Amino acid sequence: MSDYAGDRSQLIPLLQKLQNAYGYLPQDVISRLSERTGIFVSQIMGVATFYSQFRLEPVGENVVKICFGTACHVIGAENIADAICRELGTTLGGTTEDRLFTVESVACLGCCSLAPVIMINEETHGRLTPDTARAVIQDFKARKAAAV
Repeated sequence: MSDYAGDRSQLIPLLQKLQNAYGYLPQDVISRLSERTGIFVSQIMGVATFYSQFRLEPVGENVVKICFGTACHVIGAENIADAICRELGTTLGGTTEDRLFTVESVACLGCCSLAPVIMINEETHGRLTPDTARAVIQDFKARKAAAV
């Protein structure tokens, strides 16, 4: 962190590196970053809360991204989100109690021809219905359990 002292233009790359190391931006890390760089905590938090890439809470082991782009929205992203959240027992933007899954909404996954689309980590699943979305989650859980 000391390499970045006084160079405010490096705040975003530094936050990215810290998030990669911790999985999110813990408050104590933000405080230490402020002390070492001379950037006020309020300024760091302003950047961290402005950009959706930064997380201030830990995420689950697996991240489910639900596309809410125009094509997905029109074809039923809301119903897909409801089905997935019910299947996992969490809310959109939430993390399951066992910390296995975090469910996020995203503006676009760039797979409009497959709408509605979700991604689980790096796996893309398209042309979903609420039933097939639940099946994708169940299958993913079963594969993870078998791999253990």
